[in-house]
Amino acid sequence: MNKPISIVVVDDHALVRETLRERLSAEPDMRVVATAHDADEAVTRAVKHRPDIILLDIEMPGLLVFDAARTIRSLCPHTRIVFLSAFYHDRYVEQALSIECAGYLTKNETAETVVDALRIVSAQGVYFSPQVRAQIVVGHDGPRLAHTHRSRTDRLTPRETEVLRYIASGLSKKDMAQLMRLSIKTVDRHAATLMAKLDIHDRVGLARFAIREGLARA
Repeated sequence: MNKPISIVVVDDHALVRETLRERLSAEPDMRVVATAHDADEAVTRAVKHRPDIILLDIEMPGLLVFDAARTIRSLCPHTRIVFLSAFYHDRYVEQALSIECAGYLTKNETAETVVDALRIVSAQGVYFSPQVRAQIVVGHDGPRLAHTHRSRTDRLTPRETEVLRYIASGLSKKDMAQLMRLSIKTVDRHAATLMAKLDIHDRVGLARFAIREGLARA
């Protein structure tokens, strides 16, 4: 009998996390070896269990998920990374492709589709939801975004993008510092850089820009 596909499920919403764990564990060829509630814990669980697949939500507090994914790829080269998100903005898809993920699933997929996708990934294939496939093309150097237009957000670092999202969510500097494990002074510096790069000169303007660009957290 073949060894079950080992999976780590990562989502900051307990209901989503447990629903996925129960559904995947019901498959005879799959075993959820651990769950995690944020990106920091995802790295810890990946290193401990060395799963075949880690299923990562994108929108979570703390360490940036794409940073965590790069760390996991470095420390656990045989673990395949599949992103799961309600969002599929170009900037997310581009970052996912940059770390050579094995899949990107949207949260409107059926449970059966998720199961089938993970089997494909386990067999060294890749799976992208239709909405994501519509945004990419596959060339000799692998998949890439089909769109080549650039926006002001492309000049932002991942940390600056995260600060912008939190500003749009109405978080205080103190709350942002705690969530991101940074000093308030560092958060202030990121905000000042954002204003300079985007030519926007107050937090209200930054929040409105983030909402227009689809960066505000749901």
